[in-house]
Amino acid sequence: MKKFLALTLSVLMLAALVLPMTSCSDANTLVVCNWGEYMSTGADCDYDVIKEFEKTTGIRVKYVTAESNEALYSKMKTGSGKYDVIFPSDYMAERMINEGMLAEINYDNVPNYANIMDNWKGLDYDPDSKYTVPYFWGTVGLIYNEKMLTKEDLALVEECRDWSILWSKNYPKQIMMFDNPRDAFAIAQSILGMDFNNESEVSWRVAAELLKEQKSISPAYVNDEIFLKMESGEAALAPYYAGDFLTMQENNPDLAFVYPKEGVNFFVDAACILKEAQNK
Repeated sequence: MKKFLALTLSVLMLAALVLPMTSCSDANTLVVCNWGEYMSTGADCDYDVIKEFEKTTGIRVKYVTAESNEALYSKMKTGSGKYDVIFPSDYMAERMINEGMLAEINYDNVPNYANIMDNWKGLDYDPDSKYTVPYFWGTVGLIYNEKMLTKEDLALVEECRDWSILWSKNYPKQIMMFDNPRDAFAIAQSILGMDFNNESEVSWRVAAELLKEQKSISPAYVNDEIFLKMESGEAALAPYYAGDFLTMQENNPDLAFVYPKEGVNFFVDAACILKEAQNK
């Protein structure tokens, strides 16, 4: 499960990417790696995107999800992930572009690209929009259970909006933390007043030491489990994605959300075609 904010950048962008495929049996399955909760399955509404895509195009879809950008990258580098279309986040898309892992997109095959607002095109990680089509954007914030915090900590979170509450020793085994370096380091760097994208090794080591301090209080380092455990009331505090919080709060009204004053991570996830894709 990953982030999910209600900005629809395109309609059936995936279909536009692959419609030119032939119907040969060996080339009739599209392998897609995406994030959890990033495509409607028909569970919460009457529209199953993949089913409708298969019915419309005659192309089968093998759909898998990734736990993190780093896990996705590792599968690409080791060759264990044989995908056609992937949805990396901005910083990972940039890395894949620099390492020659992505194919240039033929926009003649992507007519719905015209429906994307101009401010989402030509972003820093792909300034010429050669390799990526923006899919979702979002932000990270702090989620907390109002019924599980002490009165003092609740005031601290609501008034001070401070990331440092995730370093509190008042909630043993009830604090959760991102198990991915981009979001985890962004929180430490926010507290330290650092640029998330700075290239100073000294700065990164300082942020790493702060994360080691947090590790000493034994937070649970997870990704998708944050959604489930915060929603079920098993955890008191966690950073997570703003869009997912809205869904979580529907099922658990004790949950609340703030943007800590020190700063938050902003991201864009994009659709890409791998250079080694079998079914471009």
